[in-house]
Amino acid sequence: MATGLSRKTPRPEPRSATINLRAGRQQRDLIERAAEASGKTMTAFVLDSATAHAVEVLLDQRLFVLDDERHAAFLAALDHPPPPNAKLKALMRRTPRWER
Repeated sequence: MATGLSRKTPRPEPRSATINLRAGRQQRDLIERAAEASGKTMTAFVLDSATAHAVEVLLDQRLFVLDDERHAAFLAALDHPPPPNAKLKALMRRTPRWER
C-alpha cells in the first residue's frame, strides 16, 4: 500500500516555491554550524531537516506498533465496537475540516 511517505529524503526537485522564516541569532548560528559540519549549505540543511521531520510527524499520525497482547485487544475492539451514542452520531453528521 503506497502512503506517499518515505523515510528517505526525497530527491531534489526544481526550486519553484519560497519558504520565508525568521530565526534568532543563536538558532541561525547553530543551524549554520550543523550545516557546515554536514557539508551542506544552510538551505539544503534546513530543507533536508524540515523534510525529514515532516515525514516523521506524518508517519506518527499513520503508523503505530503494538505488542501481541495490545494488538489482540485492538482487533477485538475493532470487531466489537460499542454502540453509537449521541456524541458519535453528531460527530458523524459534521462535515470534516478537509472538506470545508
